[in-house]
Amino acid sequence: MASRVGQMLVRKFSTSQAMRSSGANPEAVKLWGKLTYFGAFPCIALVGVYVFLEHQAEEAHHERPEFVKREYMYVRTRRFPWGDGNHTLFHNPKVNALPEGYED
Repeated sequence: MASRVGQMLVRKFSTSQAMRSSGANPEAVKLWGKLTYFGAFPCIALVGVYVFLEHQAEEAHHERPEFVKREYMYVRTRRFPWGDGNHTLFHNPKVNALPEGYED
């Protein structure tokens, strides 16, 4: 019984069966495949390169804001369980400030 149900599901969801039952045109399937590989993927790659280059240009003239001590931002009720207990897990000394200010 279970094998018969499994066979029915496999046959129902197989690509060739779905194409036959839906009346999909095989030429249209090939066209959309080509549009995906030669249209969508190159566009994604170009946007990725553009974003990378923009980030590099922005990073070249980026200035870090001056540190202003705000008590509500650096509340430490317990020490962090790693390191010296004052740095967060993903601490970046160039960007993230400690309660006393930037490290450098």
